[in-house]
Amino acid sequence: MADVALKRLSSRAPSEDRARGVRVAHRLAATPAPIPLRELLPTLDDSAVVELFLTGEERAFQALVDRYQVRLLNFVYRTIGDRERAEDLVQEVFIRVYRHLHRFDRGKKFSTWVYTIASNLAKNELRNRSRNPLVLFQTIKKNWDDEDRPLQFEDSASRPDDLYRKRHLRELVEASVARLPEHHRQVFVLRELEGKSYEEIAEITACNLGTVKSRLNRARNSFAEIIAPALR
Repeated sequence: MADVALKRLSSRAPSEDRARGVRVAHRLAATPAPIPLRELLPTLDDSAVVELFLTGEERAFQALVDRYQVRLLNFVYRTIGDRERAEDLVQEVFIRVYRHLHRFDRGKKFSTWVYTIASNLAKNELRNRSRNPLVLFQTIKKNWDDEDRPLQFEDSASRPDDLYRKRHLRELVEASVARLPEHHRQVFVLRELEGKSYEEIAEITACNLGTVKSRLNRARNSFAEIIAPALR
């Protein structure tokens, strides 16, 4: 995915960003026993990785992809219900990150920014699909039977009867989440499945905190009503 973006894009960082990243690189090189970059990158926080990328260090972009690809894929998949399309959208997320990273406000969290891009693409996808509800329903229904699920309810050490119950619960949860209205499903997934804070959700969804909490409360109530009959 990163290779596709790297091949398709060639935008470079502004001079001030390059200078800032060079200072980071010089500090790293000045350590008594320099650590190979491939080993060092996973230990750096997002802001340091971003700065290295803006100096022209392409491996830093791959580090960002490695750090967020699975999480974003799970988020988008849970939002739109189509894994193949989710993979396409996540690739588009990283293409946009590559193109526009030099505009990113580094006073904010990179994770919030990248989730905002993914959220907007997922909302656009659902908006386009809403013109054909039958297609949306068939897509979601198809993924209920998909064995490669982002939610992990199973433990290989569990007994067969426990595995069956956990698999059944997983299917119930995903089917129930899929039935939530779009704006409720999005905040539910971000909070309950992705573990985002209220503040991060507000920024990702471009809503105020009150709206986020209200939607989440309604989403939780709706989720409970949807799943309750199957748990009796």
